[in-house]
Amino acid sequence: MTRAPANLLAVRTLLLAHLDNAPGPDDLEPAEVGIVGDPAHRGGYHCGSDRVVTNDYSVVESPRDRAGLTLDAAAFDVGGFEVRVGGRTHTLPSFSLWCVGQCVANAADTRDIREIIYSPDGNTVRRWDRLGKRSSGDSSHRWHTHFSFFRDAIKAGRDQRPMFRRYLSSIGLLEENDMTEAEIIAALRKGVTSDPVIREVLRRAPWEFLPADHGGKTSAHAIVLNGLPAQLEALGNRDFTDEPAIIQGVLAGLTPEKIAAAIPPSMAKQVADELARRLVA
Repeated sequence: MTRAPANLLAVRTLLLAHLDNAPGPDDLEPAEVGIVGDPAHRGGYHCGSDRVVTNDYSVVESPRDRAGLTLDAAAFDVGGFEVRVGGRTHTLPSFSLWCVGQCVANAADTRDIREIIYSPDGNTVRRWDRLGKRSSGDSSHRWHTHFSFFRDAIKAGRDQRPMFRRYLSSIGLLEENDMTEAEIIAALRKGVTSDPVIREVLRRAPWEFLPADHGGKTSAHAIVLNGLPAQLEALGNRDFTDEPAIIQGVLAGLTPEKIAAAIPPSMAKQVADELARRLVA
């Protein structure tokens, strides 16, 4: 049975969290954001392997789709809305045009998107196709916008929220502190630098990764330091899975005073005790 994958359900949850009950005459309703096609639906990205058809374009036109075919659907639809934020009105057509613009610009967080079928004005239906094979869609896309994702990205479970987070941030519905540390790290790993949160991080300071023990689990704590923006940009291109190398690289450019200032009070005694232990040893 075709199923809704976790990464597209996460996008659905994100959009509804901010566009449902949003200020304005017509917010986004849960029934307007769908992933799996109805039982009669056959063929296309709303279907998994049990519902694709012979020579299905959502499978045969890209090796990424052939390699990623599973029972998971690889598309979702967004219905109409009209919300007002800061005196400005945002609608499904303006949302669609913003997303298409990001895809045309080949933003790093759009590269798993195969196509967007949309209407810029509620009348004309257009299709942006990364493979350049189609330019239109049926009339139902006058009132909903369709997003297809390459199936290998869905199979791999890659997070598809970053572009949509950027949209919500750009219209003022997502506060900067709504992006978690883990999401910032993930965005840096993907090369995303256009999100307002990421831009501010890149402008202000480098990340210093300090291992801290929490209930037997080691995690990386990001501490924002003033200055050294060039080091942060270099860090953005590093592999964040190699934490020892990151720590060594960042600490090499810091004075003892800056290192001390970066240590949060809750860790200061632990660090001092550890340094004392090492000096004695």
